Amino acid sequence: MSKRAVLEVIALDAEDAVAAQAGGADRLELVTDMAADGLTPQAATFTAIRAAVDISLRVMLRLADGFAAGDVERLAGVARDMRAAGADEFVLGFLDGEGCVDLAAVERVVAELDGCRWTFHRAIDHTVDRDGLRKRLDGLPGLDTILTAGSATGVDDGLPTLLAEAARGGEPGYEQQLLVGGGLRLDHVPHLRTAGIDAFHIGGAARPGGWDAPVSAEAVGRWRRVLDGSAA
Repeated sequence: MSKRAVLEVIALDAEDAVAAQAGGADRLELVTDMAADGLTPQAATFTAIRAAVDISLRVMLRLADGFAAGDVERLAGVARDMRAAGADEFVLGFLDGEGCVDLAAVERVVAELDGCRWTFHRAIDHTVDRDGLRKRLDGLPGLDTILTAGSATGVDDGLPTLLAEAARGGEPGYEQQLLVGGGLRLDHVPHLRTAGIDAFHIGGAARPGGWDAPVSAEAVGRWRRVLDGSAA
């Protein structure tokens, strides 16, 4: 029997966090402003969520919509503030104007994280060179997860890429855990689990009422049951 799959749920506030944990989430991605695809929340929001739940929290480090880093020193300051508030896991990812990884910006922000674990997010789905991005990130301290749909348009289109990358696990640049998210549906899960993928990320799927409604513990629980019942 393979290990329990990781279920990560997007949380905007403590109410979301409590519901997600009750439904069986293993980890939360903390963001604000989903209209901009998820930006860094306030430190006070992190503190409230940390007090409300005892599962892992990964805090988004992103100041504006899109994948440009923007003001890198401001980003580094935000990372410092979040570390001071007690955050110890993060999510980030930046591309340059050519669509390649902005390694200088990533390294500058990671330098503030003191070796904390972090996820490189779906910027990988918008790069012009996925393999090159992975190999340039290889060896950065703390990087343990790649969040990807395999395609900018979502898991439906990205499935072949996800399966191919899962098969390369352990190669240089491919040691990180693949966390699949972005248009992910329950019917994708058995295929992904069979390929050995064991981490899944949901946002809208945890909110049957849409982004203006809170996370539903029942919806998260449905995902938990499917993941637990589809061990590879």
